Amino acid sequence: MDKLIIEGGATLKGRVKVSGAKNAALPIIAATLLAPGKNIIGNVPRLRDISTMSKLLETMGVTVERDGDSLKINASSVSNPTAPYELVKTMRASVLVLGPLVACCKEAIVSLPGGCAIGARPIDLHLKGLEALGAEVKLEHGYVHAKAKRLKGAKFVFDIATVTGTENIMMAAVLAEGKTILENAAREPEVEDLAKALISMGARITGAGTDTIVIEGVSSLQPVNGYKVMPDRIEAATFLCAAAITNGDLLVSNAIPEHVEAVTGKLTETGSEISFEEGGIRVRGPETVRAADVRTMPFPGFPTDMQAQIMALLSVADGLSVISETIFENRFMHVSELVRLGADIVVEGRSAVVRGVKYLDGAPVMATDLRASASLVLAGLRARGLTEVSRIYHLDRGYESIEKKLETLGARITRTRE
Repeated sequence: MDKLIIEGGATLKGRVKVSGAKNAALPIIAATLLAPGKNIIGNVPRLRDISTMSKLLETMGVTVERDGDSLKINASSVSNPTAPYELVKTMRASVLVLGPLVACCKEAIVSLPGGCAIGARPIDLHLKGLEALGAEVKLEHGYVHAKAKRLKGAKFVFDIATVTGTENIMMAAVLAEGKTILENAAREPEVEDLAKALISMGARITGAGTDTIVIEGVSSLQPVNGYKVMPDRIEAATFLCAAAITNGDLLVSNAIPEHVEAVTGKLTETGSEISFEEGGIRVRGPETVRAADVRTMPFPGFPTDMQAQIMALLSVADGLSVISETIFENRFMHVSELVRLGADIVVEGRSAVVRGVKYLDGAPVMATDLRASASLVLAGLRARGLTEVSRIYHLDRGYESIEKKLETLGARITRTRE
């Protein structure tokens, strides 16, 4: 098992390019099940989760081949509509094959999902949405069994906005008979990116990126040919925070400004200078970080996937900050590890009170989930002395070669075996 060793105190400077978005690539990969033939998807990051999704499709009879930053996926023969527990337990996004399998194979047998231990994250809305489209759904022995001769369009209102739920039902509906209307749909950019990819395959979708999505079912889709996955907004925002916490000066290229407005707004509030330049976003970190309150919300609000990273920044702010987590009930597990580095943080229910300290001190810490890993790396960049971050297999699920990118910016960081 690998770990990162970070010698803190370096000021990050230079230019860093954002990779393709994991959370956009995964549903687009799942969508290839809908189109028999040879699919090509570009700007796909090299990540553990991408490998897991590729292996999952291969168990179904699909062939997956990487060619540079592209994936070549041949879905001509989907022979096994089963997503086994052994793979699904490692990555919650595996549930994204549920909708496509019901649509293309008339049946899906999918293990209940796993992934990061940051909250319950049930899939009941996925199942209710499929039932609204006419599927027969049963839960047996830890698996979802869903069947439908052909799905039929319907109106479905999500009780709460769910990204993967919206994506799953949208993928199921593109081959359904008639019109489907999804209300209170998730508005995240990744949902819109999936819709664009499906449209390039022949789907008829309008409204993606708003809370009402309308899908006119078609009889078949053609393989996607060279669609490029959007840049990763969470990776971009993480590098923006890295510049802020090190008093650095970075140009984060290939980032889309409107995707990270909530984060850049909060960084401005904490003292960073943000400018939008050709090819990316430039951030100049402050000598003294100012305190600020943060409340996570669905897009376009402050993303829950950046809560841990902003907490690392606010741990060295001048003053008291309150961070409220409204999305996941168990997403403060990184707090105890930040405290090991000298942070002064107290959790009170769904909020964390952060009293900024002047210094963090390096120490051995352990990552508990994907974004917690990133927060510990950011804290280690700021801390005095050496910080050792273990269990970074979490980090490898969502950040492509993050230590190499940071090293080119001046960070003193190395990967080594435990």
